[in-house]
Order: sequence, then structure tokens, then C-alpha cells
Amino acid sequence: MKAVVMAGGAGSRLRPLTINRPKPMVPMVNKPVIAHILDLLKRHGITEVVITLQYMAEVIQDYFGDGQSLGMQIRYSVEETPLGTAGSVKQAQDMLGETFIVISGDAVTDIDLSAAIAYHQEKQALATLVLYHVPNPLEYGVVIINEEGRVQQFLEKPSWGEVISDTVNTGIYILEPEVLDYFEPEMSFDFSKDLFPILLERQDPMYGYIASGYWCDVGNLAEYMRASADILEGKVEVEELGEHLRSGIWCGEGVEIAPDAQVYGPVYLGTGVKIQSGAIVHGPTVIRDYSVIDRYAHIERSIIWRNCYIGESVELRGAIVGRHCSIKRKAVAFEGAVIGDSTVVGEGAIIHPSVKIWPGKEIEAGATVHASIIWGSQGRHVLFGRFGVTGLVNVDLTPEFAARLGAAFGATLPKGAIVTINRDAHRSSRMLKRGIISGLPSAGVHVIDLRSVPIPVARYFTRTSPASGGVHVRLSPYDERVVDIKFFDENGQDLTKEAERGIERVFFREDFRRVYLDEIGTIDYASRVIADYSEAFLAALDVEAIRASNCYLVVDFANAPTAQVLPPLLTRLHCQVVALNEAVDETKISIPSSEFQKSLAQLGKICRVLDALMGVRLDVGGERIFVTDSEGKLIPGPLLTAALAGLAFKAHPGGTIAVPISMPDVFEEIAQQHGGNVIRTKVNHRALMEAASKPEVIMAADGNGAFIWPEFQPVVDGMMTVAKLLEFMAVQQTTLSQALEEVPPYHVAQGTVNCPWEKKGTVMRLLNKQYQDRLGSQLDGVKIQLGNGAWVLILPDSDYPLFHIYSQAASDEQAQNLVSRYERIVEGLQE
Repeated sequence: MKAVVMAGGAGSRLRPLTINRPKPMVPMVNKPVIAHILDLLKRHGITEVVITLQYMAEVIQDYFGDGQSLGMQIRYSVEETPLGTAGSVKQAQDMLGETFIVISGDAVTDIDLSAAIAYHQEKQALATLVLYHVPNPLEYGVVIINEEGRVQQFLEKPSWGEVISDTVNTGIYILEPEVLDYFEPEMSFDFSKDLFPILLERQDPMYGYIASGYWCDVGNLAEYMRASADILEGKVEVEELGEHLRSGIWCGEGVEIAPDAQVYGPVYLGTGVKIQSGAIVHGPTVIRDYSVIDRYAHIERSIIWRNCYIGESVELRGAIVGRHCSIKRKAVAFEGAVIGDSTVVGEGAIIHPSVKIWPGKEIEAGATVHASIIWGSQGRHVLFGRFGVTGLVNVDLTPEFAARLGAAFGATLPKGAIVTINRDAHRSSRMLKRGIISGLPSAGVHVIDLRSVPIPVARYFTRTSPASGGVHVRLSPYDERVVDIKFFDENGQDLTKEAERGIERVFFREDFRRVYLDEIGTIDYASRVIADYSEAFLAALDVEAIRASNCYLVVDFANAPTAQVLPPLLTRLHCQVVALNEAVDETKISIPSSEFQKSLAQLGKICRVLDALMGVRLDVGGERIFVTDSEGKLIPGPLLTAALAGLAFKAHPGGTIAVPISMPDVFEEIAQQHGGNVIRTKVNHRALMEAASKPEVIMAADGNGAFIWPEFQPVVDGMMTVAKLLEFMAVQQTTLSQALEEVPPYHVAQGTVNCPWEKKGTVMRLLNKQYQDRLGSQLDGVKIQLGNGAWVLILPDSDYPLFHIYSQAASDEQAQNLVSRYERIVEGLQE
């Protein structure tokens, strides 16, 4: 049997290690990672190999030649332009005349290839995919197979809510040659995205072989460190690393270790390595050929490539040092630091955690390096969370970080594009906003500064202007130490997951676009921002009906910029308003939960004493509302949403509303009463906004106080929600209390259960398997139908190591019991 080893990857996420070499040639302990793959093939009797190349192809060709020195026959297929995984193999089709195996040249594995091949032959498969269980399946292609092993479904890089298994595609395939006839040559074609779905649709025999053993996709620096340590610790079977000097220590020829040096395994010392007097080396550590560890140096959990000098009393803790580097006396490099090839680190310099230094740099003596050189990186794996890019002020989110983030966003947009930017009233937001503003023009993007306005106003201006996107910077309403940076698309809606990943790719690859002098973007201030929003706001309402009702209400503006927008609008609507916290105050933007609850209680009390129609508190961004009825009772979010849904259906009979899958079935009941429809969405605002963009949708809501009114704009807007509530009551001559009474009874409960990140995928797979006969809509998470209208939704959180559990039952007690029961089930599945 022949093998195709795919080795065309550039390894962008491994930079700066891959700047001077292709990813498969990155050293993995004692040899390049691709060499371990060739060893694996040879162990299983596969000696005829075709290596597909693209990035820096000559490096691999020069290193391995024709393979004679390895006892193998190696031929090469070089792509002029990237052709995708299947396209690259198609180019080598004339070298393949029988069943062959495809394997990645940049993974570390000891999977039993012979067993996989035997399985392929036993099943008489056209294609067999080698699969593997991983703790975190988000960055892989998830594959679902049936009991016979036949492939049923593919899911490429799912979100946590979409995870239905932890069984992923390793990129190892056993294929019959005719599969390459399914597509034309010289076209970009991928196995998992293009070819395998064709086989699935044709119902060709395609099977999945779940492998045991070890497999690691060396996709980033953390995985590189982990795979290296796993080889040293014997977790993966490889060829002998070298002479076994003593327990846990392997070395090449000519290694010198001073008598008083201390070396604690597992450690690999390459040919000619010298460990001088008083040095301490703690494993897992790799020190490659001809490197010198000088006196009293302390090396711990680090990787040092060949021909490096590590000076006297240097400390390396969890660091990677590239080839031909010189680390001078008493320099220090901390956890996650990466020092590129041919770099000189001066005496006493300190390289902080996660700093990356590009090849060929010189760090001054005594320098403290907090940011990467030249371009920098925050050292994260993911930027975006539920609330955008979030972090501690001046710790995670610094002005330098903000400038790079702005440059990364700008690089994803065309040169000459326009981006709006605004903030809340806090000084932290002001500082970071200016950092972002400095980054955007460097990518050739023009900036329109909206100053400080509520989020719905910023979204409206972005949507109605020629802007390609927008940014809002705010202090988190939940933690005064944290800032959220929210990004919008040209429609003022939250970015898609794909767009977020595009920004992340630019940011982490540090591949910023720097335009020439005359292309640098401009920075201008916008005019009539609030005025234009206000005119459109009133045009979307039945103004005369609201004016005629002379509404009397209490409104808490939360000391936020909404106080500059909504009061004049309510005045123009002839509303009598008792205003609370109307002065904008940066010290009140983020308040403790206890103080927030106290403000809601105060709102209800004032509303009851003054006999007002209702009380409303807006959140600091102007997106979400909290409502008390005329008796001063706080209305739960789902109940308020259901009441507004009934009012919306009366105003638009036969319309459609959108709510998340986590909301109770009462919405279908209300829709049926009015001849309407319900669209269920994933549990996030982006999904609601996408649903609200459909022409038939009259309202969308998340059940927690966030509403969208598409007639005005398809984004969350708390100020418009207040006005629509007034309009519905005025036109329909009803009260909020009456609308609440018309909501059919329902019983729901909600809870959370902690779960380590590495267990989430396993829990989702086991839930899907255990309850496969009772699964409801798999739109988001795992929804289990229990009969008689009862159900449970188990939803993994995208930002934290926990699951959310929602339930519906015949009574509140039963609903709570369901939550408690499934909390225990999720806990049990983690064992």
C-alpha cells in the first residue's frame, strides 16, 4: 500500500516557529514532526510515499530526498497554488493506482494504521475515516457514525451549542483510488468539506474507524508543547529517541553533563549538548543539538532548538527558544514565551509570559518585554466571547492591545472602508476606544466617531450610513474591572462567527495590513447622530395614539447615555415621566448585583406609590429593559416577552415572532390563538437578529428583556421597546396588567452545572447517544422531549466551564425537579 503525506501547511498559528520552515519541519523532540509520521508508516510496512507540498516545498525535498536513507521510496507533488486537501491528492493521482492511505504530515500520532486498513478492507469501504475522541471538539470536524460504523453526518468546527459528539476527524483516510474521479483536477477541493459530503449524498460505503492510541493535531504553540511533553513521557509510541542515559533521560552522541549539574527527566539532550556546572534542567524539556546550557542556568518545561547558547543564571520556564539564539546572562523567559530563530536576548532582560519574538531580533540588556516584537500578540487562543472582546482593563485590554485589535478589524475590511465607533461614558472605554481608533486608519480604514451614545443609536447610524461595520466600547455592567468591545457589521448587527474568526486569524497571525502614507484612513466626528435616530424612531410609531393616551410612567435611566436620547422622545410623545438616575455618571455605569436589585425594588415602590402605568429600567447600553407593573411587581423576562408577543400578534395578525429554543412552548400557544407563527433560534443575539431580518417577523426577543422590532431596525433596542409597549396599550386600549393576565399558564425552571472544558465534548456525545430516541430540535444544545409537553434543554456555555439547563413541565415544582435531576445526570457523565 502507498501513502500520501500532506505537508503543504504554512503553520500560521505556530509563528514565529514556522517563519523559516514549513509546519511539518518543526522539530518534535529529536526530529521533524513529519519524520515521526514517516516512521509510523514504515512500522506498518508502508514504504512507498508521496508527499504533497506547497509552502517552502524545497525545505522538505532537500531534507528527505528520495527517501533512500530511510529505507523508503519518496516522491513529491508540489502545488503551485493551494488546492485543498483533496485537490492536492488529486494532483498526485497518477502516482496512485491502488488502495492508499492519506495522513497529515504535521500531526503526532501512534494510531494503529494496520488495524484501520484491515477495518477498511473488512467493510469493503470506498473511504474510511480514522476518528478519535477529543475533549474539546470545537476546532475539529465532528463526524457522526451509526452502530455499523457508517458515516452519517459531518459538522465542521462547531460551536459548543452545536456539539453533538466528541468524535473528530483526524485527517487520516484509507481511500480507494476511484474517489479521486469524483472531481476535476486543478481545482480547490477539500476532503471533509467537499468530497465526503458527495459520498454521503450518494450513499457510497464510507465508514469511520474510531482509533485508540495517541493523536494530537499540532495546531498551535500550546499543542506543540503538549505533544513534545507527551513523547518524552512515553504517552506516544515513537522510534527510540537516543541513548537512554538513565531514567527519563535520552541523549545523542557527545553529550556532556557537568558532575554537579542536575537533570531531572523526562529530558532529551541532542548531539553535542553541554550542560555546565550548577545548571538545573527539569523535564519535560528538550534541548537539541549543539546547544550549551551555561553555569547555574535553570531550565524547566522548555524546548530549546539547536545551536543555542543559554547564558549563566538564565531562567527559562515553559518557554520555546528557536534555532541559533543567544540568551545572555541572567535573562528570564516565562511561561508561553517564544523566541524566534537567531534572536539575541541581552543580559538581565525579562521576557514576559506569552510574548512572541520574531526571528533576528535583539533585545537590549535589562529590557522588560511585555508585548511581542514586532507586531505582538495577546497570547490568547480566542478573542470573542458572548459580549464581544472582553477583558480586565489595563491587564487584558491595554491601549496597545486595542490598537492591534483595531488594525486586525480593519485588515478584514476593504481599504477605504468606513467604520463607526462609540463608547459609554466611562474613562476606561474612552482610553480603549482611542486605541482602536489608532489601529483602524493604519489598515486604510476611515473612522467616524459617534462619541458617547447608546448601543441602539450606534447600530442605527452604522446601518443607515455607508459604514462597513462598527465598534462599541463599554464598561461591563456586571464588573467594573472589565470592558466589553462589541463589533457590528454593516447592518448594525453582531458579527457572524465567521467574521469574528477572521479578525482572530489576523490578530493571532499578526498579519496586519499596513497601508502606504497616502492611504492611511481619516478620523472624523459624525453629526446628527441622535437627531437622525430620533426622527426614524418617531416615524416607526403611531405617535398620535400614544400622545392621546397621556401615559404616566416611571423610567430609570441608569445614569447612562440613554438619558440623552429617550427623555426628549418621551416628551414629544406627551408622556408624563418620573425620571430616575437621569444624570450621566461614569461611576454608576457598573454597579454590584445587590445595588441593581435594590434599584429595581425602588422602581417598583415608586411606581406603586405614584399609581403609574408601569415602571421601566433600561440597562446602561440602552438594549435591555426591566419592567414593573402598576402594582410595583417586577415582571419576569419570559412573562414580559409572552405578554408583548400577544400584543404584537394583535397588532399584526398572522405575523411571526422569533424566540430562542430555551423559551417555553407558550409562545406557540399564543401564536396559534392569533393565527401567527414562531421561529426558534439559537440562544444568542446574533441568531435573533438574523431571524428578525426576515420580512415576516414582527418581533424577536431573548426572554431576558432584550427585544427587536424589525419595523424600525433588526437589532436589540430597549428604547424602542418602551415606545412599542406604550403604542400597543394605547392603540389596543389595554393595560400591561391585562396583557399579562392573557398569557396562558406555563411552568419553567433554569439552573447551571459546572463542567470542565475538557469534559464538555464527552458530555454532549453521551447525552446525544443516551437520549437519541427522545431528542427534540437540535438547534442549540441537547433538547430532550419527555412527553406531555415536558422537556429539558442542556446547553453548554460558550464562555465558561458549565452547562445551562432549562426545563418545562406541568408545574413549577416538576420543572425544578427536572433541572435538579439533569444537573445530577450531567455531573455523572463527567466521571
